[in-house]
Amino acid sequence: AKLKSFAAKIIQLLKEWTETFPYDFQDEKSMKELKEIAHRITQCDEENGTVKKIISQMTQNLLMALSARSQYQEIREKFRQPVTDKGTILKNKPQSTQKDILSVCCDPLILAQQLTHIELERVSNIYPEDLMQIVNHMDSLDNHKCRGDVTKTYNLEAYDNWFNCLSMLVATEICRVVKKKQRTRMVEFFIDVARECFNIGNFNSMMAII
Repeated sequence: AKLKSFAAKIIQLLKEWTETFPYDFQDEKSMKELKEIAHRITQCDEENGTVKKIISQMTQNLLMALSARSQYQEIREKFRQPVTDKGTILKNKPQSTQKDILSVCCDPLILAQQLTHIELERVSNIYPEDLMQIVNHMDSLDNHKCRGDVTKTYNLEAYDNWFNCLSMLVATEICRVVKKKQRTRMVEFFIDVARECFNIGNFNSMMAII
């Protein structure tokens, strides 16, 4: 009875660990150790197999989480490819094909909603371990130590880059308009978008626009 009670606590610990910090199990050594522990725990409950089902589900969820993060990182790496001089590309494009944002979406509410979808997608891929890596990195800097094993916080970088990209997009859309009247209209449009972002609760996009 004591062994089963202890096994239940170990299972709870492993579940919370794999759900909160799945990156701890991305290398083969840690995954092997997890499987060995899981195998020993299942031997405590061979009669009804309940523990085996829980362990199996936990392992499956862990593998799915690692796979999803790996795919997300691969997609992000494609978008991180360096682009040549954007100004040259823009000049080479015919003027008729250069659309401003008002021709694509003239409704501030719809644009604010789309920006919020992007924000949520970026935020959903930030995990506690990303924040822990930042804390550990700052501690190492305070102690004047160089940590070469710090994993890059790709998800935090993606969120930070998105903020900068949105700010540059707003500035570009305003500055590329030649006539003052049209430029004023563009500024007013983005003010309305920022207001709608505020109403939705998307303060990050609002600050990027401001």
